[in-house]
Amino acid sequence: MDRVKSSMQQVPNPIPKVLSRRTGGANSLEVEKENFERSQAVSINKAINTQEVAVKEKHARTCILGTHHEKGAHTFWLAVNRLPLSSNAVLCWKFCHVFHKLLRDGHPNVIKDSMRHKADLNDMSRMWGHLSEGYGKLCSIYLKLLITKMEFHIKNPRFPGNLQMSNRQLDEAGENDVNNFFQLTVEMFDYLDCELNLFLGVFSSLDMSRSVSVTAAGQCRLAPLIQVILDSSHLYDYTVKLLFKLHSCLPADTLQGHRDRFQEQFKKLKSLFYRSSNLQYFKRLIQIPQLPENPPNFLRASALSEHISPVVVIPVESSSPESEHVVETEDLVDTDIPPLPSTVDTKFDDLFGTSAATDPFNFNSQNGMRKDEKDRLIEQLTAELQAVKEELESFRLESGRLCQALRGRVNELEAELAEQTHLKQQALGESEFLRVELDDLRRVKEDTEKEQRSLSEIERKAQANEQRYTKLKEKYTELVQSHADLLRKNAEVTRQMTVARAAQDEVENVKKEMQDRLKAAQDATSQQEKTQLEQLQALQAELMSSRSELETLKSTVTSSQQTNEQLGTRLSALEAEKAGLMETVSQKEAELASLGVELERVQSSLSNERESGVKATEALQNQLNEKESREQSLESELVSLRWAALRAALEEAGRIVQDCLNQLEDPAHISCTSSADYLVSRCQVALDCVERLQSARDGFVSDNTDVSGLVRAVTQFAHLVGDVIMQGSATSHMVPVEQADALADYVKACGAEALALLCQLKEQESVGTADCSRLRAALDTVMALGEKLRPRGLELQQGELGDLVEQEMSATSAAVESAAARIEEMLNKSRAVDTGIKMEVNERILASCTDLMQAIKVLVLSSKDLQRDIVESGRGAASMKEFYAKNSRWTEGLISASKAVGWGATMLVDAADQVVQGTGKFEELMVCSHEIAASTAQLVAASKVKADKDSPNLSRLRQASKGVTQATAGVVASTKSGKSQIEDTGEVYSTAFSAHPPDSTFSGTFSLAAHLGNSGLNYACNISPIISCHFSIIH
Repeated sequence: MDRVKSSMQQVPNPIPKVLSRRTGGANSLEVEKENFERSQAVSINKAINTQEVAVKEKHARTCILGTHHEKGAHTFWLAVNRLPLSSNAVLCWKFCHVFHKLLRDGHPNVIKDSMRHKADLNDMSRMWGHLSEGYGKLCSIYLKLLITKMEFHIKNPRFPGNLQMSNRQLDEAGENDVNNFFQLTVEMFDYLDCELNLFLGVFSSLDMSRSVSVTAAGQCRLAPLIQVILDSSHLYDYTVKLLFKLHSCLPADTLQGHRDRFQEQFKKLKSLFYRSSNLQYFKRLIQIPQLPENPPNFLRASALSEHISPVVVIPVESSSPESEHVVETEDLVDTDIPPLPSTVDTKFDDLFGTSAATDPFNFNSQNGMRKDEKDRLIEQLTAELQAVKEELESFRLESGRLCQALRGRVNELEAELAEQTHLKQQALGESEFLRVELDDLRRVKEDTEKEQRSLSEIERKAQANEQRYTKLKEKYTELVQSHADLLRKNAEVTRQMTVARAAQDEVENVKKEMQDRLKAAQDATSQQEKTQLEQLQALQAELMSSRSELETLKSTVTSSQQTNEQLGTRLSALEAEKAGLMETVSQKEAELASLGVELERVQSSLSNERESGVKATEALQNQLNEKESREQSLESELVSLRWAALRAALEEAGRIVQDCLNQLEDPAHISCTSSADYLVSRCQVALDCVERLQSARDGFVSDNTDVSGLVRAVTQFAHLVGDVIMQGSATSHMVPVEQADALADYVKACGAEALALLCQLKEQESVGTADCSRLRAALDTVMALGEKLRPRGLELQQGELGDLVEQEMSATSAAVESAAARIEEMLNKSRAVDTGIKMEVNERILASCTDLMQAIKVLVLSSKDLQRDIVESGRGAASMKEFYAKNSRWTEGLISASKAVGWGATMLVDAADQVVQGTGKFEELMVCSHEIAASTAQLVAASKVKADKDSPNLSRLRQASKGVTQATAGVVASTKSGKSQIEDTGEVYSTAFSAHPPDSTFSGTFSLAAHLGNSGLNYACNISPIISCHFSIIH
């Protein structure tokens, strides 16, 4: 260094000259930029080529480092724009792969710089989308994915390109606003759909029956899926967390669409991850996570703790000849620190100049020196610097490998920790389950021990009580009988009141529900009609605008034709001028040259104008053709919209009719009742609606531009036919069995014909031939049967109706007297024939039946007195028969109730006779007693409908009704007591089920209830109060 200083002191003047000649320092940045662009272009061309092989990692890494060096993707796009991406599908596929890597791992400004080329990428995607197979279809799908990724990151700048975020950053991205989280979830669903589409497209293009993953062509298609797997794992994890957050803030019904979409994506992603993990190509490059067997349950908030984030592990690449040369020196040098050797060389050249070979002014030559210690020192420093550079390079390589290995190890440990956490939670759950099961087993063991102890005590007590049983049997039987009578009496009264109230509430609820559903269906139909009308008006407006544009284009064509005529006129004028000039050519040769040049110029401009006019005409013609085609497409779309609206209305009408048919099978519908008069009126309205539907169908066939009339007719038709079905079924619940079955069959046939008609109207080919005659015939059949079921009192004369009341009341009294006489006769026969326990049981049963007949007789007499008061107070100047005819509904109720009481008395006597003879069942006798109690309750309800509440006869009628109820309880109690005594003594009656023909709808039900046991008995007993309550509501 001293020698250098001395040489500088000896030659002071050459230094400024040397510095003045070293102007290369100012251009060093340009040289560096040029070298950078050259190296980037080389790497991009090597990475994106037409060879059907996977992109090499070293070239892609060079491109990624280049974006960090220049802090953007300007150089990348300059190089890509020179490539023929639209003409080679393999080249475009490899471009998409490299571009995806840049979006993930490149500088953040890559996304912003690439948005300028979004339109070009869209055009390229549409262009490749015309191909149905090969790389063209895959390129179209991949380009759509890349565009979606850029748009997602532009809308959500908080998300980095590689989508790696913490839970806190994810919460900050939504800004703690549920609306933002909702929209972010939708965008993630769209993003993940694009990823899954590329996944499916690649797998569908490969022949999975062969080992395609080991071929170069197969690896070329599979390589981009590594980036897709990385993105999909993060999107799945974030979607799960966001859905749990949304379910904690919003109701579950609002998020039903989100859950359905997640379920579909979960199944696809799980299948694709499983298929990818089995490919040999992915096993050495990436560790693909496996999703759980079932998707998370978002309705349970605690399920979030069971969620395990999928972790994709990229193992450390083993050192190979290719990987040794993958990282170039320039790639691993920090771009913010300039290379040390070039800096030292530049400074040295700035101070001392260049060598003699490159600089004519040689510093060493001026001083008359050759290589001395200064040169050796420089060479030594240069060598040391080179060694340090190589050592730094190796250190950086080693640190890079270590960092990669540590990252892989950290990912493995995180995955292992997550798995251990999951196993721990499973173990805790299993231990909790086992603990609960152990507690249950202990509890069962304790209960078993208690039962064993109680069983031994019961056996011991039974032995002791058996000795005392013979002494206390008589007294015990009396006490139990009296106590049971009181309990049963109270329970029966409470149960009857509860069942009656429940039945009435159920009828009201069903009516309200049907009204609400009808109103909701009408509102939905009207709303759908409004929406379709709005769409139709919008399409018509667009059609008018298209026509106006067409008129404008026609006027433009006309103006262009006029311009052509003007040009032709001008051409003729120029030709005349040329003829005049030719005549004066001999005199003005000097002017001829200039005029010739002017003529050539005018001719060239004229030809240009002709060409431009022709091109403009062709362009206008093309636009005219496009407008015409667009108008035709709009017309076809309008027709399709009309048919879609009609089909939607027909489908909704079919659902309404089918729902009414399904209601017929609902057990809750049994409690719904209606009258034949109302059914006939609804059938008539439905027939009128069928006629309107027929006329609307004919109008639509003749002019299919107006579909609103047919839609309204179909809607009203569905509701009216459904009403006929429901009212017909409800009416069948109030008529005898044979007529009820026939009415139900006709109603179902009517619904089937309505559905068949709606199906014919759905098809465009059969809408003109749809026939309503079969449906009209079915409705006529239902209407005719309803006419037959109308109350007979409306057809009777005044005298006949009054006489019929008196006849039925007299017949009822006679039936009760006859029943009492038969019971007395049976009692005498039993005393003469039977002995012992059997005689005691028969006497008790027949005595209770006699008491019941006496109570019924008192009730009938009280009912007659009350009816006489009602007629006297309400008829005025009219006669009794006229009063009965005027109140025909009430009269019909009295007649029906009287018939039921007489029939019940007869059935009770028959059942008692069979029990006494040993051929019947005790249960039948109990059922008959309950049935006659229900019949008397019906008679009481019919009698007191028009009675004055302060009438003394009404009080006596109520007292008589209570007496019938108590007598009925006595029959039931004596029957049960006799049955228990018979069973205790071993004298069991014949259990054969006597098959006697049913006399009405309810007799079959009561016999079946007797056969099914006590539960059926209770159900049969509850029917009668419901019928009487409903009778009071109707009349």
